[in-house]
Amino acid sequence: MCRDKNGLTEEEFLKSYNPDKYPKPSLTADICIFAHSDVTEILLVKRGGHPYIGKWALPGGFANKNEPIEKTASRELKEETGIEGVSMKLVGVYSQPGRDPRGWVVSTAFYADVDKKSIHPEAGDDAKEAKWFTIVDETHLRCGDINIGMNDLAFDHADIIHDAIDKGL
Repeated sequence: MCRDKNGLTEEEFLKSYNPDKYPKPSLTADICIFAHSDVTEILLVKRGGHPYIGKWALPGGFANKNEPIEKTASRELKEETGIEGVSMKLVGVYSQPGRDPRGWVVSTAFYADVDKKSIHPEAGDDAKEAKWFTIVDETHLRCGDINIGMNDLAFDHADIIHDAIDKGL
């Protein structure tokens, strides 16, 4: 039986442990869905609610209690775009203070490459629209007549997209 410096076993320690001793962040998943042909495109959703209402963003959202973050990513992608069954890879973890105006929110970002012809995104849940944007260059995106700068995206999604591109696109 192993005891710590206070003479407690693990079982004794856990009985007296207060999980509220440390503040907790909210956890989210953000997903970069890329399609390649003559150009590289990324799927974005138009936010239907605050914060950043009306801004374009990556699909994503909050993890449910005791939900693995990979499941959060799959669930949120399906809820916001109708897309499911996509194999995703890790981009990184984003925890910069102030990245979300709602408070301390840490996001785990994922990316996937898909065949655009085989999926048909439809906006759902809190997404007002879902559209494919051509990545014009590292600072601009275009979808038909819609031209936006990467820095016009909600949250820190421009950083996430750049990091996903650096992962190997």
